[in-house]
Amino acid sequence: MKNPRAIAMLVLSVVIGLVATVVASGWVAQQGRAASNKVVVAAVDIDLGSKLNPQQLKTVDWPSGSLPNGAITDPQTLQQRGVKTSVMRGEPILDAKLAPIGSSGGLSAVIPEGKRAITVRVNDVIGVAGFALPGNYVDIVVNTQLDNEGHGDKQISKIVLQHILVLAVAQEANRDETKPKVVNAVTLEVTPEQAEKLDLARSVGTLSLVLRNQVDKQGAETGGIMKRQLFAADVLKSPEPVQPKPATRHRKRAVPAAPAAPTVIIVKETVEVIKGVQKGSVEF
Repeated sequence: MKNPRAIAMLVLSVVIGLVATVVASGWVAQQGRAASNKVVVAAVDIDLGSKLNPQQLKTVDWPSGSLPNGAITDPQTLQQRGVKTSVMRGEPILDAKLAPIGSSGGLSAVIPEGKRAITVRVNDVIGVAGFALPGNYVDIVVNTQLDNEGHGDKQISKIVLQHILVLAVAQEANRDETKPKVVNAVTLEVTPEQAEKLDLARSVGTLSLVLRNQVDKQGAETGGIMKRQLFAADVLKSPEPVQPKPATRHRKRAVPAAPAAPTVIIVKETVEVIKGVQKGSVEF
């Protein structure tokens, strides 16, 4: 016959174990909730300039110790807010990535306060073979003619703007692309003064874009380059002339003079001859 006391102890042990498991699970869940916060992230990829809607957003638990600065916890505050940079799926929506409240969507939401956007026509050469993509920085070079009529060499190339942000190429402003794209127009972010300078440079000469490093913000002071400087002696040195070898003088060998012919001295003698009354002379 089975021992009722042993059976009771076994049942009691099982009940206590189940209770302990439930209590421990609740405690762990509570500690996890206390150590995390709800953060709004992108549910899909969001393009630059887009306006946010509930279908594009979701909330996830985020560890409190690594909460990013400017994170949004309430998705209701993001209704109809535009983003000024591309956001990937699962990436948190930060205040620094949002356009000001009340701004419309599109490229205008990307332009910071005090800046302007201007579009210039380019080709595959001027546009750096399609490598000038949104988010890159470029310098602007103009090739033009000087107005000084008295100057013989009037053609000049000069950097007129430096460290200019490319906002869009053609009608695309997505900054996640890395593949070169040849387009016929590039939109640049400039100040009002730079916009005036760029518009004048575009009307007086030919523009070229010079792609620069993303982190290089150092400006370069140049005076431009002219044709006479391009082919100056310090740029293209002509080969040194070959010095002619000194001519070798050949001394003429003295020719001995021919011996002088002997001098013949002829001595003539005159003899006077008298014949009768005639008198004469004979030479020998």
